[in-house]
Amino acid sequence: MMRHARSLAAQLFILMGALTASPAFAAETPKFDGANTAWILTTSALVLFMTLPGLAMFYGGLVRAKNVLSIMMQCVVIACLSSVLWLACAYSLSFADGNGFVGNLSKAFLSSVTRDSLTGTLPESVFFVFQMTFAIITPALIVGAFPERMRFSSIVIFSGLWLLLVYAPVTHWVWGGGWLMTRNVMDFAGGLVVHATAGTSALVVAHYLGPRDGFPRELRPPHNPGMTMIGAGMLWVGWYGFNGGSALTADGSAGMAILVTHMSAATAGLVWMCLEWTRFGRPSMIGTVTGVVAGLATVTPASGYIGPMGGVILGVAGSVICFFAVDIVKHKWRVDDSLDVFAVHGVGGILGTLLVAALAHPSLGGVGYGEGTMSSQAVTQIIGVAATMAWSGGISAILILALRATLGLRATHDEIDEGLDLTYHGERGYTL
Repeated sequence: MMRHARSLAAQLFILMGALTASPAFAAETPKFDGANTAWILTTSALVLFMTLPGLAMFYGGLVRAKNVLSIMMQCVVIACLSSVLWLACAYSLSFADGNGFVGNLSKAFLSSVTRDSLTGTLPESVFFVFQMTFAIITPALIVGAFPERMRFSSIVIFSGLWLLLVYAPVTHWVWGGGWLMTRNVMDFAGGLVVHATAGTSALVVAHYLGPRDGFPRELRPPHNPGMTMIGAGMLWVGWYGFNGGSALTADGSAGMAILVTHMSAATAGLVWMCLEWTRFGRPSMIGTVTGVVAGLATVTPASGYIGPMGGVILGVAGSVICFFAVDIVKHKWRVDDSLDVFAVHGVGGILGTLLVAALAHPSLGGVGYGEGTMSSQAVTQIIGVAATMAWSGGISAILILALRATLGLRATHDEIDEGLDLTYHGERGYTL
């Protein structure tokens, strides 16, 4: 009897070992998580809020009164266009299986996605929407480089093609299983995917389009700094979703990402204020909120990998470097990147992407490097920055030169003098 019991136990042990060794038990099948889904639905709304109305108001306050509606219109139309293209094929090019460079079209129009399809613990439809809000704000950032002087039709065509040819491939490289993801590049929420692509492209477009009349000494100041401050506040709130949502879970990683994001923004705003106070004798509203945005852009790629002190360090570094980058771009390079897209978003995102290699060290509260080292991670980050800038700049130059040779880029002198609100949209931002 005892021998029979031992034999039965042995057989059960062997059976359990075989089952747990099978793929179904070795790797647990992802399961739907309601808390994570609710969090990402919320953050999707926050990130869309960054563009509409946040970025539209931030940019709108910085231009002259006769062009305020034109730049808001650009943000709205880019949001609509990017959404349709994201469904049609851009999501598939970004996140479907493909090669190391770009995804295939198996998820075009979400043809293979059902209500039960999951990405990790999320319904894939929710993941799609969250990523779509990133695809909306990224080309919208670029319009800050050329307000008050570019043809509306050219902006629309450039933005659509740019989403497909620049944003989608780089997203696949970094987040969709592409070659930079396999190298374990650190870009938690878009230092490369969003800020380096948009910033580099903005610089290229501004260069080929040419400056505003009177640049740089005879330009009028922003028409409504209060509007810009309100827009910056919306961006700051929305950035909680931008960085916190990129954890894709409602857990401590999301909480820490939000914490370091806030600390970087707050530190950067104070530092920019002090820099202006020292240099010009008084701090400005425009400068202080620009510093906040610089801190937000700089912390974005690092937000999920660093601790609170890393956020403070990035706030200081981002504010100082971006402050001087504004002057370099406008007065040394003489490029009219009108609303400082490259100097703030591009430089900030690139800086954060590079510094995360040091700030992710556990001694600073970071998560470490997995199987790599600080030096190997630094090499990967440099490669990621170089490749992203080269691709974004090169494709943007091709697109903008093709548009200049066909539709034309620049509004006429009379259109610019009258204001793009009235000449392109038949409306005025303010009734006298």
